[in-house]
Amino acid sequence: MTHRRVDCGEHAPLPVVAVGAGAMGRAWLRTLEASTEVALVGIVDLDTDAAGRAAAELGRPDLPIGIDAVALAARTGAAAVVDVTVPVAHHPVTTAALLAGLPVLGEKPAADTLARALSLAAAAEVSGELFMVSQSRRWNPQVAALRGLVQDLGAVGTLTTEFFKAPHFGGFRDAMDQPLLVDMAIHAFDTARYLLGAEPVSASCSTWNPPWSWYAGDANATALFTMADGSRYSYTGSWCAPGAETSWNGAWRVSAEHGTALWDGETEPVLDAGGLDATDRPRSPHSDIAGALTVFCAALRTGETPMGEVHENVMSLAMVEAAVESAASGAPVLLDDVLARAHAQALAEEVHPAVREALAGWTSVRGALGA
Repeated sequence: MTHRRVDCGEHAPLPVVAVGAGAMGRAWLRTLEASTEVALVGIVDLDTDAAGRAAAELGRPDLPIGIDAVALAARTGAAAVVDVTVPVAHHPVTTAALLAGLPVLGEKPAADTLARALSLAAAAEVSGELFMVSQSRRWNPQVAALRGLVQDLGAVGTLTTEFFKAPHFGGFRDAMDQPLLVDMAIHAFDTARYLLGAEPVSASCSTWNPPWSWYAGDANATALFTMADGSRYSYTGSWCAPGAETSWNGAWRVSAEHGTALWDGETEPVLDAGGLDATDRPRSPHSDIAGALTVFCAALRTGETPMGEVHENVMSLAMVEAAVESAASGAPVLLDDVLARAHAQALAEEVHPAVREALAGWTSVRGALGA
């Protein structure tokens, strides 16, 4: 999708407001404050005391704060929004910003539901503004190197991820129905799409909660996706697995025509394939959320569509919803059925006439998403 170009970082830093002053919000605030490409001009949070504390932590106690992103952007002259709210707030915050003429860089997931993510894709079309989702693993240099190995190994039979951690977050994650799938697995699902260069066709998933779990919802999951290229992507994980934990990126294995590639999520990927060399693979010059910010600014300058643009990103959230639906039903789920139901829901829920018209004009959801 084409989007409006914005002068960003070549002559003067792009003024931005950040929305969300929680733990992840403060990580983003530190990244924004350290960047030479943007200038943080305000912090938005419904809890203005939290916003004030976050400003003080940056050493900028006089930084403007507010409870409305569009209003604070107008007051401060901000030209873009960084949305680091909780998932349920992504849709209203991002929609308002886009329709006010403000491009948005948002934390994953694009929205709390696939239907609302489709609405945001349509809002980006209507507004002509960029909405990019920060899937930070896309900018991990080791992931880029692993992708290069995958491309050299020929046809892929199976891509697998194992993820075992035991974090005690507290807050909204502990109360979620599917904390692992909905809040964390999207990173792995999105990375799998990137590594394989293929989109999902079907999903089969089982979830459960061990008796010692401190989560209200299922903290364990095993999911199997059939991809459009015929490969299979297998994900097994737990968020209440004390001992022998994997990295936050998980542990990966690519089993392919000409050999195997392994990645422990922390060090360089390893290749076991006769005649192939694991060195000198192309890799991203960017890393983590700072990399996402750099790519966002570059896309605003050039008008080019970045990885993570909402249309490209939506299929990662579709994988999450397909896995959740399969776990609930106990049966495999077709991604096209999940997309069709989400599209119908988006049309039924949409209150903005122009956005609804854009959604109604999608004859194929996959076609509209470029998937």
